[in-house]
Formats: sequence, structure tokens, C-alpha cells
Amino acid sequence: MEQTEKVVNANTSFRVKTRRGLLTPKNVPYFFIGPAFLLIMIFTVYPVISSFILSFQEVRGVEKSFVGLANYTRLFQDPIFYKSLLNTFQILIVQVPIMLLLSLLIAVGLHSSMLKGKAFFRISYFMPAITALVAASIVFMILLDENFGLVNYFLSLFGVNSIPWLTTPFWAKVSVILVMTWRWAGYNMVIFLAGLQNIPSDLYEAASIDGASKVKQFFMITIPQLKPVFIFTVVMSTIGTLQLFDEPFILTGGGPNNATMTITVYLYQAGFKFFDFGYASAIAYVLVIITAIISWIQMKLVGDE
Repeated sequence: MEQTEKVVNANTSFRVKTRRGLLTPKNVPYFFIGPAFLLIMIFTVYPVISSFILSFQEVRGVEKSFVGLANYTRLFQDPIFYKSLLNTFQILIVQVPIMLLLSLLIAVGLHSSMLKGKAFFRISYFMPAITALVAASIVFMILLDENFGLVNYFLSLFGVNSIPWLTTPFWAKVSVILVMTWRWAGYNMVIFLAGLQNIPSDLYEAASIDGASKVKQFFMITIPQLKPVFIFTVVMSTIGTLQLFDEPFILTGGGPNNATMTITVYLYQAGFKFFDFGYASAIAYVLVIITAIISWIQMKLVGDE
């Protein structure tokens, strides 16, 4: 009995001390989120603020000097920046619609009740999204080689002349678009497939009773019901394309003749090839502003409350 009273008194004393100290019931959640918050501040917030300040500075070795808006003024007078911006938008305008249309068609096909082995096909189409991009790009470099590539070999069987996939401006852009579509079509297919599975089957049954064909059902039921999915995939694909780096950097290095030089490839070259970190930071923040504006316009055009 005495031992029980001692335990109760000890617990009561601990609760009193706890409430008077830092570890109060109100503060307990902050102890759990504290480490994550600290990591975010160190590895996200601090670099963002630091790079913003750096965009107003000139870096020479270890010395930094404030130059005001000189980096931004130089940026808007730089023909290579405008070239990289044009290349990025050309790829965006062509690749995103093709990829999303292909993703939608694949998702509709895999959603069909007539298809057997759905799990196998879903995994197969999604695999490129989890494949190491460097390895995949190297494989595509071998496949698209002008002289010894497997793609040109198969085309030659049909009498098509060898195509300089990676050495001419037009075909280099086509190559980047092909690799991007191969990689991300399956990823967006999964998102569309999730949207299709959430459409009530009653809608299709009612449409069938009213005599609507499969094509009419697709345009009158499937497409409107997938509007939120379209908004999400369009915005995310646009942001991803504006940040396009890996494919052009590995496949062509931004060439030939800057034909595949995207904004992020140019940013990388300015920062880590020429060590002009102030100018690279200015490019990064202009890219952030462009991405935010385009995303806002897209949400206003196709989004709703």
C-alpha cells in the first residue's frame, strides 16, 4: 500500500514538474515536428534565401560583392537565355499534349474490363518512371546513334535513310521529346487510371440505356469527369518541363548549336561550368517567376473553385 502511494506521488510530482517546464501537453507536438522543421529550415528555407541574396551579388573566388540588379539586367540582354527559353517552350508545347493524350489512351485501354493481365501491363507502362534516368538516357544514346543505333537499323529495313537523331537541331529536339514521353507517359497513365476508377459506373449504364455509343460516352462522361485530373497533370507536367534538365543534358549536352539548351541546362552551365553563381541564381529566380505565372494562368483558364 505504501509502495503504491509512493508511485502515485512520484507520478503526480512528475506531472507537476512537466507542466511547469517545457514538456507541457501543449508543447509535446512541437518536440515531434521540431527535427523535421529544423531540417527544412537548413536544407530548404536557408538555401532559397541565400540564393536570392546571391542573385544580387557577383562572386569572384570566395569574395562576394553587391551588384544590385546587374545580373538581371545582363540576363534580359543575353541571347542564349532567350534561346534556352524558346527551346523550353517549344518542347513544352509539343511534348506535354502528346504525352497526356497518350497517357489517357493507355489508361482507358487498361481500364477496359475486356483486357486480361491488367497488372502486368500497368507495371510495364509504369516501369520507365522508376528507371534511373541516367541509365535510360545512355541506353537511348546508343539506340539513337546515327551510325550504329538500333533505331536507324530498323528504319533502314523499310528503306528509310539514316536519321541524325542527336547531331542536328530538329532531330535532337525530337529525341528529347521521345525520351521524355517514354519516361513520363506511364506515370501520368497511373493518375488517369485512378481518375477513371473513381467515375461511377452508373453514369455509363444510364448512357448505354439511352443509346449513347462508346465514343459519345467517352466525350460526354469520361472527359468531363476527369477534369480535376487533367488540371493536375497539365500543371505538374508544365512545371516538370520548365525544369527540364536530365534528358537534354545527358543526350545532347544542350547542343547541337544550343538547339536543346533548356533554362535549367543553361543555369547549370552558368553556375557549375563558368562558376558564375550570382548569374545562375538570377536565372533560377526568373524561372521560378515564369513557372508561377504559367501555373496561375493554367489554373485560371481550366480550374474552378
